[in-house]
Amino acid sequence: MDTVRSETPERSALNGWHTLPSLPSLPEVFRSIPVPKSATFWRRLLAFVGPGYLVAVGYMDPGNWATDIGGGAAFAYRLLSVVLISSLMAVFLQALSAKLGIATGRDLAQACRDIYKKPVVIFLWLSAEIGIVACDIAEVIGAAIALNLLFHIPLAAGVILTGLDVLLLLALQHKGFRWIEGIVITLIATIMAVFCIELFYAHPSFHAVIAGFVPHRDIVQNAGMLYIALGILGATVMPHNLYLHSSVVQTRDFGESWEDKKDAVRMAQTDSFVALMLALFVNAAILILAAATFYRTGHHEITGIQDAYRMLTPLLGVSLATPLFAIGLLASGQNSTLTGTLAGQIILEGFLHIRIAPWLRRLISRGLAIVPAATAVILYGARGIDQLMLFSQVVLSMQLPLAVIPLIQITGDRRRMGPLVNGRIVQIVGVLLAVLIVVLNAWLIVTSLHGGH
Repeated sequence: MDTVRSETPERSALNGWHTLPSLPSLPEVFRSIPVPKSATFWRRLLAFVGPGYLVAVGYMDPGNWATDIGGGAAFAYRLLSVVLISSLMAVFLQALSAKLGIATGRDLAQACRDIYKKPVVIFLWLSAEIGIVACDIAEVIGAAIALNLLFHIPLAAGVILTGLDVLLLLALQHKGFRWIEGIVITLIATIMAVFCIELFYAHPSFHAVIAGFVPHRDIVQNAGMLYIALGILGATVMPHNLYLHSSVVQTRDFGESWEDKKDAVRMAQTDSFVALMLALFVNAAILILAAATFYRTGHHEITGIQDAYRMLTPLLGVSLATPLFAIGLLASGQNSTLTGTLAGQIILEGFLHIRIAPWLRRLISRGLAIVPAATAVILYGARGIDQLMLFSQVVLSMQLPLAVIPLIQITGDRRRMGPLVNGRIVQIVGVLLAVLIVVLNAWLIVTSLHGGH
């Protein structure tokens, strides 16, 4: 990402930027939610509650379920430390993303368009669009599986039906942004309730769970464990979430002074921290459920969502176990659909300044996801779906560094960030994290291509 535009005399007047901020992404909801400046901390925080939950959705989407299930079934609780580390990485990066949006009045896509040359901008845009489609594939597959499990709808038909969720989003957008946030939080609460009930029936080992959160050398010494660990690390932080968060924090009317912005950053980061801790709970709960149910009974070969669904009731002896699992999966897919649509709109408008109706944008990206998903179902059945789910996560892993590196670069630039620029320690941690992500994702891709596990 060293291809940056050359200096111009006018830069000082623009605080380090080449152009004045354009019309914001999601203009219909920009600064639409007031923040009471003289109110108590809790009332101001309440005004900021929402964007963090939209972001947290990406950390509990159907693409993460199979990896967590496979890790728990094969290695019991030992990969919980990887889930924890992934979540802490997410907290750090999303905090920078929110700060970028608040400090600059631009989302990450708009910021990239300003500072990089056109070929780099086009490359980053294409990369982000590929990431959106890859994420969509996981959502399509997850929703289709849930419909199949709950209502016995054939997988191919379920894949096609997922295209209709565009109507839901269109209806919600007309009601205002708080409605979208409310639906997302409700679906997250549904997923959490499902896993609280499942864990109650599974009776996991408390001491083994605590021990699982402590990293140990087996993770890097065991090739199979390392492969799943890299899958969790590589696919947990969704690249489109970094674009999404930098935009949706601007739905709050927090003021223009640096003091107002500093306060807004604190509130936004608190919101995302709490939401991402809930996402940590969900991911950990999926892995714990798999460990307590499948690993404990010797079913180490369980790797897919459908296998897990079929085995839950026989192993737990509770008839509610399987429908609850499917309900959680359906809620997860629908949540990811809502946030994926918003991210797609932000990426298209931010990089290219092209504005199209949200429903049309959604229809295009969902169509691009339905074609490969339907093809895999028709030609290869359930086995094809599992392979496509894994492939979509690998593709997402490839896109992640292309969002993280610009984020670290821009938030570390004092001319553009002003007083909210990253401190030295934060910047060093960011650079090391970017290097780690690049290395881990490169290793994940290599091992995936060569069947490393």
